Amino acid sequence: MNEQSIQTIVEEVVSRLKGSSGRKHSIPIAVSARHCHLSQGDLEVLFGTGYQLTKKADLSQPGQFAANETITIAGPRGSLEKVRILGPARNITQVEVSQTDSVKLGLKPPLRESGKIEGSAPITLIGPNGSLYKKEGLIIAQAHIHMAPDDAQIFGVRNGEYVKIEVDGERPVTLGKVLIRISSRYRLEMHVDTDEANAGFITGKTAGRLVKYEETL
Repeated sequence: MNEQSIQTIVEEVVSRLKGSSGRKHSIPIAVSARHCHLSQGDLEVLFGTGYQLTKKADLSQPGQFAANETITIAGPRGSLEKVRILGPARNITQVEVSQTDSVKLGLKPPLRESGKIEGSAPITLIGPNGSLYKKEGLIIAQAHIHMAPDDAQIFGVRNGEYVKIEVDGERPVTLGKVLIRISSRYRLEMHVDTDEANAGFITGKTAGRLVKYEETL
């Protein structure tokens, strides 16, 4: 075997290793438009006693679904109609919007991890059967990655850790302070809001590359 043949083989092996590494650290990205999670009690205020959500489509995370039902959310400056409810009903009511949405509403929701609504912004919810005012519950969701324990082991990350996600494409972007959320109930997927997606031309077919903060870029 001559030197040129050896060099060709070496280059092919390196290329395959790089490709494998890229796939290993590839994260599918989903764009999360404005939506809400309702407690059963609040659902009944908005839709009627004993009301149950009806499924429109399954979501990527097991057991979660987009409901057929929508509501209007209102703030001091304006409102947003047909805000999708995600099911099933939860213990607390939470509404997730983008920064652009919050400007239209005239509110200043904090950037928060989902589920942490203490001290968040107020919001009025309007349904076909009634309306209610929530003193807290409106947030801008922290960009995050759902992953199972096996995924976490592959990526070498822990629950609650922050990482960077590099997204290539027509407008390359790096998203920082992306939260890792680990559970056996999760399927590997990153969630960004519409503002973040628009900034990087991110669609439902986009994937990102995970970079740990201690790694040299």
